[in-house]
This record gives sequence, structure tokens and C-alpha cells, in this order.
Amino acid sequence: MRVTATLLLTALAVSGCSVLPTSGPTARAIDGGADIATAEGLFARYEIVDIDPAIVEALRTRPLDSLLVTFGDNRPAAEPLIGVGDAVAVQVWEAGSGGLFSGPLVADRFSAGSKSAFIPEQIVGPDGAISVPYAGRIKVAGRRTQDVQTLIESELAGKAIQPQVLVTVTKPVSQSVTVTGESAAGMRVPLTGRGDRLLDVIALAGGVRTSVSETFVRLSRGGRTVTVPMSTIVANPRENIFVRANDTLTLVRDPQTFLAVGAVGNTTEVPFGAEGLTMAQALARASGLSDARANPEGVYIFRYEPAGVVRRLRPNSPLLSSPQVPVVYRVNMRDPQSLFLTQTFRMRNRDLLYVSNAPFSEVAKVLSVISTVASPVGSAASIYRVTQ
Repeated sequence: MRVTATLLLTALAVSGCSVLPTSGPTARAIDGGADIATAEGLFARYEIVDIDPAIVEALRTRPLDSLLVTFGDNRPAAEPLIGVGDAVAVQVWEAGSGGLFSGPLVADRFSAGSKSAFIPEQIVGPDGAISVPYAGRIKVAGRRTQDVQTLIESELAGKAIQPQVLVTVTKPVSQSVTVTGESAAGMRVPLTGRGDRLLDVIALAGGVRTSVSETFVRLSRGGRTVTVPMSTIVANPRENIFVRANDTLTLVRDPQTFLAVGAVGNTTEVPFGAEGLTMAQALARASGLSDARANPEGVYIFRYEPAGVVRRLRPNSPLLSSPQVPVVYRVNMRDPQSLFLTQTFRMRNRDLLYVSNAPFSEVAKVLSVISTVASPVGSAASIYRVTQ
């Protein structure tokens, strides 16, 4: 009896040592490790936030990246302007034959020759101009086609017979959007005069090659870049904003996953499989808590949150100087209300779900080690007594 008591006391003492094998920190280590002592005082390493209805609501309404908020939804000009790099064709008509651009009269007949001439397409040069015979270099960049037509007609006045001009932009390179990444066909998509939205341009590029739930749309415009899930654009028509000339759309495949580690049924990286995964669903996909090892009071979500989100949760946090703040969300699964909270707490991409070991599981490990060591000793003692 005395030996058994001694073994139990030894087990309890050794169970708190760091020499025992374990899958991660204990609940006590996580709760007590948010701040560490330094020569200058306490230094905060991460914030611990208990999940309750107020926290769930605050995270549900967290501000996310938004194309609408960043870029607005202004319809582009109905009449696009000619730009450098565009291919422009010009056709000139004259009121009579025998002019600069019209054919001569046919001999001995009253019928006239051709009254128009087609000037092959030209690429608008770096100077923003094209060449028109008898009119010289015509500045076209930054002007509408009808304005260029009027300008050419005025330059040909007195040289051609009542000239009429038609200007056509055959390849509107400057009025296009570049689509790349996980699109079916990376290409420059020319914009139409009616205005084109994000999904219109993506469709013209052949759509996406991956699942919508795994695809992110990255829009770069004027030195700013914003990335949002494509599922957000599909679900919220307001995010399907008008694109502008020279925008760059990059479709990025980024499967949404979380890591499940510790005292769970299945330690692995788990894909979301759908949008809006909750903590309850995450626990189920990780095969739940291990009955033999899990500490129901020590269930955590490790996540980096934007400083703006943490400011709402912990206004006085000393970690707000960093753009991304490490946060540990804690839930007590012994509380029946936690079953409701985990159904509304949303998982985020790259979250780490951790379940700590129960204190008794550490004792069981020590007892197992002591039993392994003591069993041969006891057997040897029994053999000795028998031989004596």
C-alpha cells in the first residue's frame, strides 16, 4: 500500500515535468504564457480571448477586404478615349472623283471612280499620334474617335474634295483589362462602351479553372491591390464592380484549410470543402475530441487577426502596434453553451485548432512508464524469493 502511494505521488510530481512526451502545450501553459517576464517587465506575446456571444458577433461583423469600398463602383466613360498602343484605321471619302483620295473618272463614261481610300491600321506611337497622308502627324491619344475625325477633316480641308473621315479603333489595347492566373485563357480583354463588370471580364477570358470556393480575385489598379474570395463576388452583387482600363485581374487558387492538432481524433490539415465553416464543423472533421486524452476546458483557435479587429476585442492591447496580432480564442467545452457558440464561430483560412491534453492523461503516461520499469524489477524479486 505504501509503495502504491509512493508511486502515485511520484507520478503526480513527474507529470508536471517537461520530460514527458506530449502533442503540445498544456492549457495551463497556454493561459499563463500570454505574458512573459523580462528584465524590463512583462512582455505580451499574444492575446487570449474567451469565446462568448459578444465575441462571436464582433467577429461576424469584422470588416473584410472589399473591392467596392476600396475602388468604388463608378461606371467608366461611355465613349472611351484612344490611347498609346491602340491600332487605328482611317477611311477618307471625297465628294467627287479625281481628288486626293478618290479614283479618276472613267474615260468616255459618266460613271465616277471610287470616292474613298482606306488607310491601313496604325499603332498609336509613344508620341500619341498617327500619320495621315496630306495631313501629317495627327495627335489622337486622349481623344475620342469623333474628335479625331473632325481634326483630320479640318487638316484636309482645301486639299481634298469636301473630305469625310471615319476613324476606327481596331485593337483597343489601352482600353482593355489583363486577366491572368487561374483563368481558362489568360488574355487582354477589350472593354466595351456599355461598361464591363468583373464577372463579365472573367467570363470573356474563359472563366476559372478551379472551384469557386478555392478561387480568389486579386484586382490591381492605380498602385493598389485588393484580394477577395470569388465566392464573395458571386454572393454579393455589389462586389461585382465595374473594371477600368489597364486593370489587372489575377485569379489565385488558394484552398481554404485549417490545422487540427493535439488531443483530437485526427491530427491533420483539413480542407474547408465549403464556404462558412464553423468551429463545430471543424471539430467534427477532426473526428472530435479524444475521450482518452482531451481536456474539454482547453480547446483553442490560434489565429493572426488584423489590428483593427483586435482593437474592437481588446482596445487596450499592447500588441496593437503590429498590423497582424496573434490571438488565441479559448472555449470551455464543459459548458453546454459552448455547443451553441461553436456553431456560430466561423473558422478562417490557416486557423490552427488545438486541443490540450487532460491533466490525468499526463499522470497516466507516468504510471505507464513506472509500470514498465517496475514490472521487471518485481518479476526479478519474485524469482529471487522462489529460489531462496
